[in-house]
Amino acid sequence: MRYTQETAKLLNKSELARGIYNIVLSAPAIAGAASAGQFVNVLCDGYQLRRPISIAGYDAALHILRLVFEVRGKGTAWLAEREPGEPLDLVGPLGHGFPLSDPSRKAVLVGGGIGTPPLLPPARFYGANATVITGFRSRSAAILQADFEAAGAKTILCTDDGSAGFHGFTTQALEKHLGEASCDVVYTCGPKVMMRGVAKIAEAAGIPCYVSMEERMGCGVGACLGCVCQTKDKDGPHRTRVCLNGPVFDSREVDWDA
Repeated sequence: MRYTQETAKLLNKSELARGIYNIVLSAPAIAGAASAGQFVNVLCDGYQLRRPISIAGYDAALHILRLVFEVRGKGTAWLAEREPGEPLDLVGPLGHGFPLSDPSRKAVLVGGGIGTPPLLPPARFYGANATVITGFRSRSAAILQADFEAAGAKTILCTDDGSAGFHGFTTQALEKHLGEASCDVVYTCGPKVMMRGVAKIAEAAGIPCYVSMEERMGCGVGACLGCVCQTKDKDGPHRTRVCLNGPVFDSREVDWDA
């Protein structure tokens, strides 16, 4: 795994929804090595453990790295207070991302809440051949819809309260879509219960499915064993490090009942 520690410059910051921030950084080394589905570990002043944040976009030519995160504690609250021009200490790109091979394939991307940002690079890869199904509590919590549309993808917005788009769960929208259109591959990131449902639907339909697991992380490079999840193969169950062996796994590898 190739990664580096880099001092990045914050270029732009915006609030996409309440407590959800979008930051654009100049990070030549990390942007040049990044791939879809990877993450970076951000050093937040005063805190020993870095905060893992999924990569929402990257441009090697422009040296640009894009991160979207939600304020969930003191570390991310500190990060949300940074202003353009300030430096940020990053380690990345980390982990194994989404396998992307043929942009002519029909892909469905299913995201829930703050699990939606890492699906933006795959959406750009597949363009008009991508269908993006995202779920949020309400219209006010929805993010990145215009970004997915700008990538050329078809978007299906789901809200729990019915204030926008499809009134219901992403899994219900996925079942409906698969009943009406062809699909070659599914990618998903979000709450574990949602990904479990997505994986079950995809596997029943015989469609390859890749899931981006979210676990609390310490080091981010596989040394501390703080982010293990239960996986399985022909030899039985295993405890697997999400930061090193993931965060993306084939859905058939994950032991959803653990």
